[in-house]
Amino acid sequence: MSYDLRAVNTPRLSGAALRAFVAAVEHQPTQRLLARRLLKDAGILRLRAARPEEPPTFRPPRQPGPPRPAPQASPLARAAALPDLPPPGFAHERALDFCAAYASGSTTPLEVAERLLSALGESERHEPPLRAIVAQDPADLRAQAAASAERYARGEPLGPLDGVPVAVKDELDQVPYPTHVGTAFLSARADHDACVVARLRAAGALLFGKAGMHEIGIGNTGLNPHFGTARNPYDLAHHTGGSSSGSGAAVSAGLGPLAVGADGGGSIRTPAGLCGVVGLKATYGRISEHGAFPLCWSVGHVGPIGATVRDVALGYALMAGPDPADPWSQDQPPLELEDLTRADLSGVRVGVYRPWFEDAEASAVAAAEAGLRLLEAAGATRHEVSLPGLELARVAHAVTIASEMAVSMEAAGAKPSDHGLDVRVTLALARLLTQRDYVDAQRVRTRFCRDSARAFEEVDLIATPNAAGPAPAIPAGAALETGITELQTTVSLMRFVFPANLNGYPALSVPAGYANGLPLGLHLMGRPWEEGLLLRAAAVVEAGIERRAPRLHFRLLP
Repeated sequence: MSYDLRAVNTPRLSGAALRAFVAAVEHQPTQRLLARRLLKDAGILRLRAARPEEPPTFRPPRQPGPPRPAPQASPLARAAALPDLPPPGFAHERALDFCAAYASGSTTPLEVAERLLSALGESERHEPPLRAIVAQDPADLRAQAAASAERYARGEPLGPLDGVPVAVKDELDQVPYPTHVGTAFLSARADHDACVVARLRAAGALLFGKAGMHEIGIGNTGLNPHFGTARNPYDLAHHTGGSSSGSGAAVSAGLGPLAVGADGGGSIRTPAGLCGVVGLKATYGRISEHGAFPLCWSVGHVGPIGATVRDVALGYALMAGPDPADPWSQDQPPLELEDLTRADLSGVRVGVYRPWFEDAEASAVAAAEAGLRLLEAAGATRHEVSLPGLELARVAHAVTIASEMAVSMEAAGAKPSDHGLDVRVTLALARLLTQRDYVDAQRVRTRFCRDSARAFEEVDLIATPNAAGPAPAIPAGAALETGITELQTTVSLMRFVFPANLNGYPALSVPAGYANGLPLGLHLMGRPWEEGLLLRAAAVVEAGIERRAPRLHFRLLP
């Protein structure tokens, strides 16, 4: 089967035009007139014509893990043993730097907390404001910092994240904040931490606030008319990518070396790639979803965005592992991080599906090629590979995530008027889908998972650009207040990332270059449970790509 991903060409609407369009798609008589065009533009008619016959797969299939030596050290011990892996060029402050500064006495967690509060204030006074963090509680942060400072004074830090600032996406519960999920109507205050937040808190992290997101994660630019649009620290006139927009912006701007994101269709990897940092979506079920708002059960993942590969590996080591409250996190093999510093990639086969790899702007392809050459210089070999049926897989993913989010909002008691106009368009389209559409999407998932497994019999990794180009410009005027329909932008940002949500395979983005001062990423997808290989390959790329400084960046250490 030949390469079949299609470009999408629909009008961009905002302001009065978008209001009129929303009124039409939500009004039943005019909705019927528009339905066929909407379904055609979204690719749903192609799905209906395909009539897949495979039995449906409603969640990514559980894959057996590779054999591991036993026993292994605890995740915290593995994280503490991770080596120093500084990338060349501009140096972000890393978790390792914070812990070293505290241990030497050159600063304290309390002093860092005050600098962080000052930086947060400055980021909001900036014109335009960064809008990475949408909620903060200075008293709570100071209390966490005081407890961390006492532990360091006793010589008893909890580990490699004690006193390290970490932001949490507004999709996850974190005491004492409400979980808004980027909306104006959800506001329940969390009475317990999400699993990953609790694990980070137990490791001593300074959880300093809730990071903004695209409303209900249903878009991937980061534009949010309710809380303000997060902006890219490399150029504040450009998007961060989403939906973990605030998490990506916060790490890129130096507000902390680590943030928690969530990924239903590239929502960790897209902002990481566009903001010049690292993002990992682990194997489906590797990291507990307990305490994350239930938006998209069968494609959703929680995971880390970090300043460097080491920071992401550290966050991953602490977040991952079985959780009794999440049945899908059970029966997973142990984590493997011991080979992270082994730069020799001899024997690693990197797959390239050439038509897919080159379906991007020239700058994005060139950056990904630069990353590939670094992998080859370390001993990896390049192999041509095919991943058929990408267009139907894209539509199947879109049907799956839109249907599940529509059901989620219905369960939350949402009315159409509760949402921004752009979200209302997507949810209106989701309500046009049928039960058969959802089942057929899962039949396509069965086929795509089978084809993915076949591809990974020939290779160990599949490499592509992370997005079809650098961060798009943020529209001016009414779009910031009403939202905007940008299906072309959505599809181009998701072109290389959605497969790993449909099949549940681990994937990451690592910086690979720049275009007009904006970052570009290399996207790597691996076999289930082989996050260690992904991180090792990413460390090789990171060591060979010189980082550049964002235009807006803060320093928290003296």
